[in-house]
Amino acid sequence: MADRKKRLAGNVAGPWFVDSSCIDCDACRQLAPKVFSDGPGHALVARQPGALGIDDRLDAFRAMVACPVGAIGREESGPMPSGLFPMLLEDGVFYCGYNSEDSYGANSYFVERSEGNLLIDSPRWAKLLVREIEKRGGISDILLTHQDDVADADRYQEHFEARVWIHQAERRAAPYATHLLEGEASKEIRPGLLAIPVPGHTRGSTMFLLEEKFLFSGDSLYWSRKRGGLAASKSYCWYSWDKQVESLIRLADYRFEWVLAGHGERIRLSPNEARESLMALTSQFSRA
Repeated sequence: MADRKKRLAGNVAGPWFVDSSCIDCDACRQLAPKVFSDGPGHALVARQPGALGIDDRLDAFRAMVACPVGAIGREESGPMPSGLFPMLLEDGVFYCGYNSEDSYGANSYFVERSEGNLLIDSPRWAKLLVREIEKRGGISDILLTHQDDVADADRYQEHFEARVWIHQAERRAAPYATHLLEGEASKEIRPGLLAIPVPGHTRGSTMFLLEEKFLFSGDSLYWSRKRGGLAASKSYCWYSWDKQVESLIRLADYRFEWVLAGHGERIRLSPNEARESLMALTSQFSRA
């Protein structure tokens, strides 16, 4: 829970605030961009939710729940709205919220499908989220993009008796995994669901492509608000930047619309826009 005694000086006056425990994971700015803004190494409240519309106020509450370290507080009465998470993005694909400090605030996703529901990377263990997932039929498979964003996947596996997929090179982070991916060749997990190894950010980084539409990109690719295009981070590349560039160049062979990142902004584009933005990114790397 946020501490008003640690309220950051840059917050705009009013009941909502960010305190000094903020780790600058960006989750709040993604969820409520009209409320939260950039500070020097942390987020800040730029506009009070009470001055905005109902949707923006709900987004502020979502940011409060999603915050992995509880750095967002409010000095006002009134209940927390219910049913904030999972948050529907499109066609049975949800953002989980409840980001985990163990994965430095990475995003995770839930997919509802008749052939079995999916959890991509893991949120922190939260009973309210678990109940919502139970209402939707549980989880058949947990897909882990890489070792950094495992969080509480073991608890979700045990509770839902789910299969767990991770690349062999990342196995130490999830010794309970039931299925291991190997090498750099893509693998069909089930019809319409493809695992695409993308070594670079880590040795065993993997993206998961659902129905040629939803690309769960882990920490290897994201939408940059500042660039207005797809981006990848050389500064946060733990294995090999050259391999990450090679992996992203190969990604142009696949069709996708949504880029659903662990760290960084998520975005929906047309297939042509997605390909053009990816090509612009990789051509920039080749000139460097």
